[in-house]
Amino acid sequence: MPTSPCGPRCLTGDEPTVGALRAGLRLSGAACVLLVCVLAVPVLPFIGRDTFARLVFRSLLRAFGVRLAVTGGESLREARGRGALVATNHVSWLDIAAVNAIRPMRALAKRDIRDWPVLGRVVAAAGTVFVDRERLRSLPGTMAHLAEVLRAGAHVYACPEGTTWCGQGVGRFRPAMFQAAIDGGVPVRPIALRFRTGDGRETTAPSFIGDETIVDSVRRVARLRGLVLEVNVLDELAPGRAADRRELAALTEAAVNAALGRALVPTPRNRRGPHPSRTRQSA
Repeated sequence: MPTSPCGPRCLTGDEPTVGALRAGLRLSGAACVLLVCVLAVPVLPFIGRDTFARLVFRSLLRAFGVRLAVTGGESLREARGRGALVATNHVSWLDIAAVNAIRPMRALAKRDIRDWPVLGRVVAAAGTVFVDRERLRSLPGTMAHLAEVLRAGAHVYACPEGTTWCGQGVGRFRPAMFQAAIDGGVPVRPIALRFRTGDGRETTAPSFIGDETIVDSVRRVARLRGLVLEVNVLDELAPGRAADRRELAALTEAAVNAALGRALVPTPRNRRGPHPSRTRQSA
């Protein structure tokens, strides 16, 4: 299991915030968006899945007062008729909402999410490819299925770090999922994500790190004022660009780091016993 050194000490903690009433209204608005989404699941095939998904994710971001600042979004929206593996650095549960607000797509996610109340049903209905990280023997079959999905023309969102980081550093991009892009003969589209406050300062407050619950993270985001999520869609890495999955993972990682101006932070290798800065893990 990938680990990260990020924990509560990584939170900047000096961001402007809104009052309790406004934060409560944001949470209520987000709950309404999710409720509408759940009720619409049975009729998704008939109402335009992509259009509906884009509306849901944009509404969810708007409910939390998050503004998107997108660079290169047109290149992602206009890539039609062929699949691609979309790989981003992983900071927050807001990441997937931001990418899908630009272009709705399928995702690679850990199997546990399918069992989440409410969200699990929505995620499964969106065509998510689930990976069981507790059963490594199932990984080759999952990657073969992912390759088929990509070969069929789908864009699939994935987080190669395998866990969330605070945003001040980027972890190693694990190579396994990149084999699916090679086998599927599709490009990899790196995307760099960064959070800022309304006055332009970089912030780690939206990150989902340490031992906190998803509820803790959601409440903290709801209190932030003027949050901006920068989405930098980078140039594709064409099929054949790398000799193998490890090189492809390294090229993708380097592209994201360069866009963020980040230095690679070594991933801790000692996993014996509970780690004081254990992070939430996702595929």
